[in-house]
Amino acid sequence: MRRIRTARTVLAALAAVALTTTLAQSSGQAEPATGQLYQDAAAPVDRRADDLLHRMTLEEKVGQMVQIRVGKLRGDCQWTAGPLREDCMKTVLADDKVGSILSGGGDFPVPDNTPQAWAEMTNAVQRYALEHSRLKIPVLYGADGVHGHNNLITATLFPQQIGVGATWDPALATQLGESTSKAMRATGVLWDFAPVSDVARDTRWGRYYETFSEDPLLAGTMAAADVRGLQTNRDKKTADLTATAKHFAGYSQPANGHDRVPAQLPVRYLQDQFLPSFQAQFDAGVGTVMADSGAVNGVPVHASKFMLTTELRQRMGFTGVVVSDWQDVRALVDSYHVAADYPTAIAMAVNAGVDMAMEPSEASEFTQDLIQDVHKGLVSQQRIDEAVRRILTLKFRLGLFEKPYVDASAANGIVNGADRDLARRAATESAVLLKNDHNVLPLAKSVGRLVITGDAADSPSEQFGGWTVNWQGLTSDSGPTPPVVTVLQGVREAVGADHVVAASDQASAVAATKSADAALVVLGEKPGAEGLNDSESPALTADQQALVSALKATGKPVIVVLETGRPLVLGAAANADALLEGWLPGSEGGHAIADVLFGAANPSGRLPVSWPKTVGDEPMSYDQLPGTNGGTSSNYDPQFPFGHGLSYTSFTTSAPSVPSQVDAGGRVTVRVTVRNTGSVAGTDVVPVYVHQPVSPVLVPERRLVGFARVDLAPGEQRTVDLTFAVSQLAVTTGDVDASGRREVERGGYEVVVGDARAPFTVR
Repeated sequence: MRRIRTARTVLAALAAVALTTTLAQSSGQAEPATGQLYQDAAAPVDRRADDLLHRMTLEEKVGQMVQIRVGKLRGDCQWTAGPLREDCMKTVLADDKVGSILSGGGDFPVPDNTPQAWAEMTNAVQRYALEHSRLKIPVLYGADGVHGHNNLITATLFPQQIGVGATWDPALATQLGESTSKAMRATGVLWDFAPVSDVARDTRWGRYYETFSEDPLLAGTMAAADVRGLQTNRDKKTADLTATAKHFAGYSQPANGHDRVPAQLPVRYLQDQFLPSFQAQFDAGVGTVMADSGAVNGVPVHASKFMLTTELRQRMGFTGVVVSDWQDVRALVDSYHVAADYPTAIAMAVNAGVDMAMEPSEASEFTQDLIQDVHKGLVSQQRIDEAVRRILTLKFRLGLFEKPYVDASAANGIVNGADRDLARRAATESAVLLKNDHNVLPLAKSVGRLVITGDAADSPSEQFGGWTVNWQGLTSDSGPTPPVVTVLQGVREAVGADHVVAASDQASAVAATKSADAALVVLGEKPGAEGLNDSESPALTADQQALVSALKATGKPVIVVLETGRPLVLGAAANADALLEGWLPGSEGGHAIADVLFGAANPSGRLPVSWPKTVGDEPMSYDQLPGTNGGTSSNYDPQFPFGHGLSYTSFTTSAPSVPSQVDAGGRVTVRVTVRNTGSVAGTDVVPVYVHQPVSPVLVPERRLVGFARVDLAPGEQRTVDLTFAVSQLAVTTGDVDASGRREVERGGYEVVVGDARAPFTVR
């Protein structure tokens, strides 16, 4: 009996200690930091995170769960630019114990938007945070690097994601990610809010150009490749960088085509079309996820436990940090009105699965309201610990505790002028030759007289697009233009300025073309981002179409080059002799376009999206479900189909060979032989689709399951083996309510390559 009483006494004492510790943490009393296992770089990450978490007060924990815009640390401690101010940093970093800082579009150091100035700024923020943190917890600094370190005026900028998707080249995407990561890390930015994983469905949407493709397999493959590059750190001179899979999920098909408008997506459609591109990144080890700003089926994603916990974590296995988008927790009150006040909105978001709120303006309000939510029992201490453990784990895995600073003196040398050859290659590979009547392209470099005109011929802002220095792209207050070669400059360099006539208006262009060998018309759209870049009518303007028609009337060859972030309805411009889509090609776009126009490079880009004939075609994708109406108006009838792209040579592809039977959990290897039947070297893109003749639920006529880029000399042939997992054929089963599991239906399928088919059975 005495032993029992003694044991009970010990257990009671331990319980009392645990209770005292919990109360001390909740009341803000600091537990002495002894042992400091978390500072041991050799210790396992999970043990370091648990040790540090145990030492933290509730105030220190909730501070880790908020991210504040750097503008709150400088100027007037609100939004303006200016030097960092100690009183501002004290409020945010010392008093509110904020764990992450971000630069939004345009949040660059003033007056010097240089790599060194960025590094000095992030180092100063980090230094203040560490010197005023009881437990020496570093901050994680984030920014949007969506086509290179696009916040800088001196960085090399790559094509926007839609252009990278047009390359169908995952290896290139990885190289672009590595280059971006190196530049961002050199400036102390270790969290890149990229890549966008949403699938493109509606050209009215202002973020269309930020996607890789309308197809979930292509989008996911390219995004995962980008993630692997972004999260690579070869020299280990800095801490690692984490990428972000965004925006989870269903963001890219808003009901009316406008940004941040609620979407109505059947669960089957959501799970089978929108989520697979994210799964590819989770499998690639992406460290963070940004939640969808929109609402899906009547529930804002930031308040959806089904989306952020059931789907994201339980079904898809993501284990990293979920961050909100800009002010989206507050939007639950102000925009969606699903919460009566901010404390309620915070509880809804945190309980749904948001680990960190991007709350750019009011750290104190967020932290104090979340603390009160805990005291009131609206958010459990366990949920707080879960979120903070994920945040700390990320910081430990990045090596941020060991390498919180960067070498500012080296930043300019690392970033300025870097990887221009890579940018040129990426822009070249992204160009898609849509039309080439009478083989008007490539042009001879000995061309006598070439007229070049159009709004985008010599426009850096239209060539870069949005998210370039500023949120909406280059503006009058952006400062110097980032390094760029425009199409006019590239063409002049290729053939000599004496052979090029630049015309600024239709009348002069028509007059000059009458005595020229050909006219080159470069058309684009104004840069923009998010909702401000939405378009009610995503088409070439009447003036742009009229210019093409007037030049066509001269009887001379007319070549149209498009620098756009989406496939615009062409109208009369479709009558041009040649059409080349250059997307938003970045710093080396002018060189790349000239290389393709004059045959220095053979175009290899293929459309990652469908090109609509009319605005009324939206939303549009090649994998739309079949109907019973046989009329062309209800079927897939684009101007140019998904995967389209011409070359200066020709290719043949053999019929595919596949095994006759495979297991539902197995893999299928498809073998084809590709031959260059033309007279010049070229690159063919071979897409592999699967057709399912009979399915209990509707499935697309064909689904992309894999692809390969094949480089071939004239007359050369190569046998290509392409393997895909049978699990890619899974669909959500069940009735209209989509109550079944995602699984592969047993039965007959066909591999489709070109016009050839090969049957196989899943058993």
